[in-house]
Amino acid sequence: MRTPIMAGAAALLIAVGGGSAFAAGDGGGTNASAECKGGKVYSEQMKKCVDPEESRLDEDTLYEAGRAFAQAGRYGEAITVLSTIAANGDPRVLNYLGYSHRKQGRIAVGLGYYEEALRLDPDFTLAREYMGEAYLQLGDVASARAQLREIADRCGTGCAEYLELERQIDDHLKQI
Repeated sequence: MRTPIMAGAAALLIAVGGGSAFAAGDGGGTNASAECKGGKVYSEQMKKCVDPEESRLDEDTLYEAGRAFAQAGRYGEAITVLSTIAANGDPRVLNYLGYSHRKQGRIAVGLGYYEEALRLDPDFTLAREYMGEAYLQLGDVASARAQLREIADRCGTGCAEYLELERQIDDHLKQI
């Protein structure tokens, strides 16, 4: 039996964000989820922090937790959570696995995940942006620009992914 997405997502946002996402409307109560550590996810149904593979949370909820961990700079925890659902071939999951590995300094591993995500969805512009950033970390401006062109072909020069990678390339060039 799966936990409903909304309840799971709400519990997960609390676990990942330490309650800050709901601070205005949570009535000021305590937050049991804020103590989840080591990539554990709060299960509303079980009323405790559990390993992602032990939880009854659906894949979308686990993806959202992994993405939130990654965006919060908790890369190891993101990898732990996302790895439980990576085998299902969701490009979003592969993208954030790539992002988390890259941010931990494993750029080649990150590139492998981005490549797999793009093999499954060539139009996934966020994966292309992150891939471009990885190339910049390696000093490969030409490959970063190639990803910028790919993004432009898919969403134009005004989309967020294009603008961010363009900014990253400009910043990189100013530093060399």
